[in-house]
Amino acid sequence: MARLRDCLPRLLLAIRSLLFWSLVYGYGGLCASAHLLQLLWSLGRGPARTFRRGARGHPPRCLSDPSLGTHCYVRLKDSGLRFHYVAAGERGKPLMLLLHGFPEFWYSWRHQLREFKSEYRVVALDLRGYGETDAPIHRENYKLDCLITDIKDILDSLGYSKCVLIGHDWGGMIAWLIAICYPEMVMKLIVINFPHPNVFTEYILRHPTQLFKSSCYYFFQIPWFPEFMFSINDFKALKHLFTSHRTGIRRKGCQLTTEDLEAYIYVFSQPGALTGPINHFRNIFSCLPLKHHTVTTPTLLLWGDKDAFMEVEMAEVTKIYVKNYFRLTILSEASHWLQQEQPDIVNKLIWTFLKEETRKKD
Repeated sequence: MARLRDCLPRLLLAIRSLLFWSLVYGYGGLCASAHLLQLLWSLGRGPARTFRRGARGHPPRCLSDPSLGTHCYVRLKDSGLRFHYVAAGERGKPLMLLLHGFPEFWYSWRHQLREFKSEYRVVALDLRGYGETDAPIHRENYKLDCLITDIKDILDSLGYSKCVLIGHDWGGMIAWLIAICYPEMVMKLIVINFPHPNVFTEYILRHPTQLFKSSCYYFFQIPWFPEFMFSINDFKALKHLFTSHRTGIRRKGCQLTTEDLEAYIYVFSQPGALTGPINHFRNIFSCLPLKHHTVTTPTLLLWGDKDAFMEVEMAEVTKIYVKNYFRLTILSEASHWLQQEQPDIVNKLIWTFLKEETRKKD
């Protein structure tokens, strides 16, 4: 009997783990089945159109716009990976480090590169596996520990010990983790449309609506098929994310231009360019929830209330994990792509947060 009591906790843990991974891969398989039906429908309407891709031999001119900054590269000592970034503002000014989401790259911060270079050395990074940054082959190279270490090593390589850290979407996830693991490196934390990681994992298991909205996280656990589905019909799924009524940029006059959209398609249409970004998500369920979760850095969380991927209730709950000054601003009629859709408002809110004195909570 005593032996059974000793074994019971381990048995319960094993059952819980089995149920969890059954949910992950079961739901992932369900999502894959839905996408397979979508593929068959597309093939039925026209095989040639399904596999058609436009010719993209040269990058759009907007990617080399000198007003956005200078294209730079840095090779990290430990990993040996070469990272690409665009930098604006004078060297020696305080560092503002910008981390993009999915499916984005440094260009998603174009409005912020122009705005904050007057007082900061603004660096918009291509994360590991994205754009012109090196992309390791194996999915194990995209674990959260690796992504956190990347940011720490990049700061060292740039000659800084701390920064203002801003992240959107998946870049927001990484920004939260940096603030948790290396609080001394973050002067102020600004996250756009991503809750504290523990809020995300707890909320998604309790709310089926968020489970549905986060279906891509589960679909991405399937090998190679997500990359294929993103690429058919000349990357129609990628275009849809930014332009559709449900998921796209909602504000009139701020939608992506034809050239902006072509810049995204150009980057992700390069050979193997989707695998690295999707590999980020293929490790997430083995890394969460976090053992350490307290944020001690002054924090600004910006959120679009019409975000098609993240329910706004998660933003409200996030404050319990921040043991310092915390401000939440929810923008009405705003989508997931906040810093691109409402750059004037977002930039003003960031300036206000940066210039005000923040007092630590008791």
